[in-house]
Amino acid sequence: MRRTLFLCAALAATPAAIDGQGRGGPQAGTDAQATRNYRNVPLWPRPLPNHWVVGSITGVAVDGQDHVWVTHRGADSLEGNEKGMMADPPTSSVCCVAAPFVLEFDTAGNLLGSWGGPGQGYQWPQATGGLAVDARGNVWITAAGLEPAPQAAAGRGRGAAPGGGGRGQVSPPALADAHVVKFSRTGQFLLQIGTPGRMDGPDSVTTLNRPAGIAVDDAANEVYVADAGNHRVIVFDANTGAYKRHWGAYGEKPTEAGGGRYDPATPPARQFRDVTCVKIARNGMVYVCDRTSNRIQVFQKDGSFVREGLVSKNTLGATATVGTVVLNSAGSVWDLAFSNDPQQQYIFVADGQDKKVVVLQRETFAEVAPIGDGGRQPGRFLTVGSVGVDSKGNLYTGEQHHGKRVQKFVPAPAQ
Repeated sequence: MRRTLFLCAALAATPAAIDGQGRGGPQAGTDAQATRNYRNVPLWPRPLPNHWVVGSITGVAVDGQDHVWVTHRGADSLEGNEKGMMADPPTSSVCCVAAPFVLEFDTAGNLLGSWGGPGQGYQWPQATGGLAVDARGNVWITAAGLEPAPQAAAGRGRGAAPGGGGRGQVSPPALADAHVVKFSRTGQFLLQIGTPGRMDGPDSVTTLNRPAGIAVDDAANEVYVADAGNHRVIVFDANTGAYKRHWGAYGEKPTEAGGGRYDPATPPARQFRDVTCVKIARNGMVYVCDRTSNRIQVFQKDGSFVREGLVSKNTLGATATVGTVVLNSAGSVWDLAFSNDPQQQYIFVADGQDKKVVVLQRETFAEVAPIGDGGRQPGRFLTVGSVGVDSKGNLYTGEQHHGKRVQKFVPAPAQ
């Protein structure tokens, strides 16, 4: 049975039914546009070959051909009973093998290509983060490292299988993730920015620290990196990797300590806590996700601060203290994508902690309606951390940790 999710963009006096269960959504203020619906496509993508399964999804992106790109964390993020074919000796002959780290799908959910993993001239991430595809079809992937997050109690060994997303039966401890890698659409290595294990702080112009998100400005030939561990956005030349500029929250100088522990009762921190995404709108504005601060900040391309908006202000994420630094995880703003209309009137926000996608008016940050709710059924979410939109307005989501899936939602007539 197909399920319809009602995305209400109007009806100030009437709650929006959003999940087919009669659950009320927030009111939409003075917006007078027509109601728009999204319907989940429960069998998207189609089953993968070779007994492949995906792990924790960390990035979803849509390219200029409306191909959907997905990256995941491979065997390390699978449960023990999900990788029987990868065990030594195998414990199953039919299930399962970690899929390659990067997967390319068409809009129908057919697998078009797959690749990823260690190779000559670069270091594959210990734990992948976000990805972006530029106008030339090149694929950019961040090495986000591991952060405090729900983990399986057991079964997180590093298995390997031919053509899969494993890391080998015996391998030395990986250096801490601190880099970005660029590949052709077929997986040929092109460029690496940063060096694993080398983190020189938020003033460095050559090193990174657990970069989590990435965006490419094709017109300017620049790549923007959400440098989570350094609490900043940093910009490089997309061809050479040469440093261009960087900034922290409000366009100010970032500090190593970041914003500290989040408290919804206090004024917004003057520093970023957990920068997990950076996206560039058609009007040239740069949108930055500060995940654990539950906020989006907007900048001009030179780093000049424009405005900010809070999303689910009272959402609290997990924190851990290492020395004097507070590491933040979860929160309400994990990733975002713009609607496909010419004005990009809306923002889709992946709210992993609250297990939903939140729709906002882009200019005002007013909440229009949520999509989904917590759960394992089609159309519901467990830790939704990635979101993308294609040219037809179809919505794609990726779920981290125990979610381990990609979902598609298509626009549908109002009911």
